[in-house]
Amino acid sequence: MSEVRTPSPRERLHELFLKVDSFFAHAKSRCGEAITCAAGCDDCCRRRFSVTTIEAAEVQEALDRLPAEERQTIAARAADPAGTDCPALGEDGRCAVYEARPTICRTHGLPIRFTERKGGRSLPVVDACPKNFVGQDLASLDPRAVLDQTTLSTVLAALDAAYADAVGLPRGQRIEMTTLCGPSPEHQA
Repeated sequence: MSEVRTPSPRERLHELFLKVDSFFAHAKSRCGEAITCAAGCDDCCRRRFSVTTIEAAEVQEALDRLPAEERQTIAARAADPAGTDCPALGEDGRCAVYEARPTICRTHGLPIRFTERKGGRSLPVVDACPKNFVGQDLASLDPRAVLDQTTLSTVLAALDAAYADAVGLPRGQRIEMTTLCGPSPEHQA
């Protein structure tokens, strides 16, 4: 009898990425032209953000595979104190680490359900990119096309905790993309 191998946290993260990407494709097919996301649309990339340590490991590997010149350009954008865009966003509006992009990037554009606290109560809210679902009432969307943020965040946090335990990092750390994309000793000339 052969022993069943348990997937590593990073293998499970890849499974999660596939599920999120599949959900996005499903939502786009259900919602049609109401989801306007396409290559080169980069409004959601025009901000600075942090990622979990497990996602940072994926992004770091993608960065390490880039040509030195492109890596230096990204590091310069990350080091720019006046910068407001994600440093992985190229001048052509495309992501340099697209295949390894974090969960937050994979979900932008989707209608997202989350809980908001108001007046001591927790209320469900659905929100989406302002370029999507223009003129539509988000509360009336097909629930099968709405991503539940609480569920996704819970799964990602569990994977990140398992990864942190496996590699000896404190649980719950987040890494700024500017730090991740910035100059590192092995990439400096």
